[in-house]
Amino acid sequence: MSQVDTSTIPQRSPEDTLPYHRRRVQIGLMVTLLGFVLFLIGARPSLFGLDRSLVIGFVQIATFLIGLAIICLGGYTGLMALWKNTPLSIIAEIGSRLISTGYVIAVFTGMADVFGMGSHPLPGVPFFGPLQARGVEVGQGIIGMGLLMLIPYHRLFSQPTRVLGKKKGPVKRH
Repeated sequence: MSQVDTSTIPQRSPEDTLPYHRRRVQIGLMVTLLGFVLFLIGARPSLFGLDRSLVIGFVQIATFLIGLAIICLGGYTGLMALWKNTPLSIIAEIGSRLISTGYVIAVFTGMADVFGMGSHPLPGVPFFGPLQARGVEVGQGIIGMGLLMLIPYHRLFSQPTRVLGKKKGPVKRH
């Protein structure tokens, strides 16, 4: 038997065979987790022993909104990595815009007092009231819908068309 010289055959890394960018997905998940911790620090500082006030004030609102922004960024990065070299569907395009729209809704309702549209406009102390909470919840719901729309469902329900690493045609032997 003759030996085949494998030094001229290009070696594929495991990353090439995956239908998504593994490193980008990992980074997206880590950024999302970091944003969630920051969001919790703003929304429930008592979990970390940082509660200093009876009301939710400007610093807490700003902290959880920054955490929400980081969650959106991490989720977007991680889910976009699942698409790899595939063009986005119309639903995914709409989903990416819904993430941004939901965040804008959350920011403007959360900071309504700071922007002068809330029930406690400046120079008074900003207060996170029930209407603002509902607005932020609506914004978070829209962000969640957008993230769900970014998932490449076509990969879940389609049949694989080829096996990676296998060549078509006869094998030439030297």
